[in-house]
Amino acid sequence: MFRIVMRDETSLEEFREYVRALIASKANPDQVTWTTDSNADLFGETRLSSAKIAKFSVPAVYIELAREVLRHRDPERFSLLYRLLWRLLNEDRQLLSIFSDTLVYKLRRMQRAVGRDLHKMTAFLRFRKVEDDEGDRFIAWFEPQHLILQPAVEFFMKRFANMRWSVLTPDGVINWDRRTLSFGPGVPRSAGPASDALEDWWRDYYRSTFNPARANPKMMRTEMPVRYWKNLPEASLIPDLLAQAQNRAQTMIDAGRTQPRRHGFAVKAQEQAEQEDITTLAGVRAQAKKCERCPLYCNATQTVFGEGPADAAVVFVGEQPGDQEDLAGKPFVGPAGQMFDRAMAEARLDRSRVYVTNAVKHFKFTPRGKKRIHQKPNNYEIERCQWWLDLELNLIQPKLIVALGGTAARALTGKDIKITQMRGQTVSRRSGAPILITVHPSYLLRLPDAAAQRAEYARFVHDLSLVAEQVASIATAA
Repeated sequence: MFRIVMRDETSLEEFREYVRALIASKANPDQVTWTTDSNADLFGETRLSSAKIAKFSVPAVYIELAREVLRHRDPERFSLLYRLLWRLLNEDRQLLSIFSDTLVYKLRRMQRAVGRDLHKMTAFLRFRKVEDDEGDRFIAWFEPQHLILQPAVEFFMKRFANMRWSVLTPDGVINWDRRTLSFGPGVPRSAGPASDALEDWWRDYYRSTFNPARANPKMMRTEMPVRYWKNLPEASLIPDLLAQAQNRAQTMIDAGRTQPRRHGFAVKAQEQAEQEDITTLAGVRAQAKKCERCPLYCNATQTVFGEGPADAAVVFVGEQPGDQEDLAGKPFVGPAGQMFDRAMAEARLDRSRVYVTNAVKHFKFTPRGKKRIHQKPNNYEIERCQWWLDLELNLIQPKLIVALGGTAARALTGKDIKITQMRGQTVSRRSGAPILITVHPSYLLRLPDAAAQRAEYARFVHDLSLVAEQVASIATAA
């Protein structure tokens, strides 16, 4: 019997050294017990020989999975990860691509739980200002579900580099004084300030920006669980704002539509489109053929509008049409589209039952000889094309939107999103259906080697498999 004590329970390096020794000792997972208690009874332990270290390779996706799962609080995580490694080496090297496997499914869920917790920490942590001998300092309290303090440091360092701040948690404390980062032991919530003068300002801001016409209590509680409300100054306003939402929305409707001042590029085209048929997808598609809302129409062959049933439960949004899409006038028909179709089939999704479109409807490119090289659309082009994307989504009313890549995520949320951090997670749209974040299939085509492409393709299929799960969950909740 092998008894392993993890001194640093989130350390991938320490876990790696142990499993290399265990594999060298041919230790079956059933023969290994893991603990983080250095005082655990080790009677009967079989010592691992430091001289016996196995050398082997594992898929890169396993390393990423292990790094994140080690931050989960489940005490069984070490055993589960070692069992998966044992099976990868002795049964099937492609095991991680079999998402129906019970062990793979469980570890993937643990990985997503850690990612969600990290996102919630960055979204629902509120700093309070205090003064000390050196001036203003900002202190925040948060109680994470998992062991995410270390990976959260990077976000706070980048976001608040010019502030003096401390993040307090039961697991540890992070301190930044604009020069040095330091860590301390965990503290109770009472160690942080109860409130500050900025909270009244924050509540006023939240009250003024709350849109009663878009209030969705069920989705709000999904994206902002009640357990986080105790840390949010605006949370005290939410019950009253929701109670008043219906009356306030009716007041807005009764007040009638306002006419904003129009300015900018191709105003005449927009006004003409507003006067014509935009009540059906066919009507909007016809109007989009004449789109001149941004300069991209000048060089593109044609507008490439969305395609699919008007009652689709899922809408996939990509970046922009490519060379072949621009010539064919149809979305997702080029190499990336063919990979998308293959992944959809493996995820058991019927493309004929979903709607596919792009954030930008014209091909943006740079000529290079006889080739047209793709160029990423800028924020202005994304915003000008928002008119068409909003019309599509408002007419279809999908249960779920899938953002394929950063451009699509920005068009749908109005902000830049790190796909590597948010992949596989669901976020709220400014109005309407929730948004599942994943990569664009063209990303898979750009990967440098076949092994990386296979691993990332398997992750992409898994992301698509979440679509049916999400839609079923939304339908059940409704």
